[in-house]
Amino acid sequence: MKRGTTAQNGNRRGRRSREEILDAAAHVMSLRGYAGTSISSIIAETGLPRSAIYYHFHSKGGLLSAVMARGAHEFFAAMRAAHAHPPEGGTHRERMAWYMNRTAEVFTARPEFLRLHILLIMSDEATEAEVAEMNRQVRAEGRGYMRVMISGAFADEGPEIAQAVAEELDHFAIAGFDGCFVNAQCDPACTVASQMARLTDAMVALGEAAVARYKA
Repeated sequence: MKRGTTAQNGNRRGRRSREEILDAAAHVMSLRGYAGTSISSIIAETGLPRSAIYYHFHSKGGLLSAVMARGAHEFFAAMRAAHAHPPEGGTHRERMAWYMNRTAEVFTARPEFLRLHILLIMSDEATEAEVAEMNRQVRAEGRGYMRVMISGAFADEGPEIAQAVAEELDHFAIAGFDGCFVNAQCDPACTVASQMARLTDAMVALGEAAVARYKA
């Protein structure tokens, strides 16, 4: 009985220390970037021994990959919840604004994950294959969510046209969100939410122009 209790306590401590390491690494890496984050800085942040970090993650690259994997899981789960009940009526703009505003809420609530993701995209710091692949997957899934938003906004045009518009504009949409997020980091007064109206207008104008071409 005592052995079982001791093992259970050890497992709980192990899970707790893993989460503490991930929390610390996500925070430090989002501020300093991958190259600027040392294992020593994670040790200082958590108070855990070096052996605990290497036990859970084996390498700095493995730690970053785990940070990105957890961040992506939480981020896209939040996106699914935010988009769970889209409006059926209204104009293209009203539906697009609904998606944009809820996505902005998710972006604003999870700045560390997005900051680290963009830092990795804009640099060649993380050269490990597992990190590069994780970042690629995050980008691909992000574009997938943009297609869901765009096709939902143009659903009244029929599934084929709505999907065609989404595939045409998904790169532009994710670039627009990236720009809004980066701008908000540079100027806190210019929030992601405050920039959504103009991005919504741009998306609707481009989408309606595409619809006209497809119907011509």
